[in-house]
Amino acid sequence: MKKVLFLTLATVGLSQAVDIYSAADLKAAEDKLAQKGAPFASQELARYGNHYTMLAHREETGSSEVHEHEADIFVVQDGAATIVTGGKVVNPKTQKSGEIRGSSITGGERHALSTGDIIHIPAGTPHQLLIEKGKPFTYFVVKVTGQ
Repeated sequence: MKKVLFLTLATVGLSQAVDIYSAADLKAAEDKLAQKGAPFASQELARYGNHYTMLAHREETGSSEVHEHEADIFVVQDGAATIVTGGKVVNPKTQKSGEIRGSSITGGERHALSTGDIIHIPAGTPHQLLIEKGKPFTYFVVKVTGQ
């Protein structure tokens, strides 16, 4: 990740660091996550006030989830998957404050995702990524809090 300095009219005379995640940086991080051989692996990249970024890699379908106070923005880096959004979480359990996990979703909508696609999932929206066996899926995530 590179840090680039810039000036804005609102901050004349003050510089701020801008993070740039090159395709090569993300590919290298993806390769490290894939080497872990885990069904799910992630790496937090940076925190910025009310949001943070991470890279996530899935080898298989995970739990259904609801983030009560965080919106998710996924940018698909590599692979294809189906995401189910909306509906109701089956067997919901609070994992930690504001985070609910379950076994699946009933009544949701299915959407195909592939490399280059972007999806915004509002806070409070049930969602689950369905991964086809043997077809890993990597995505860049922006989590926005304060909803």
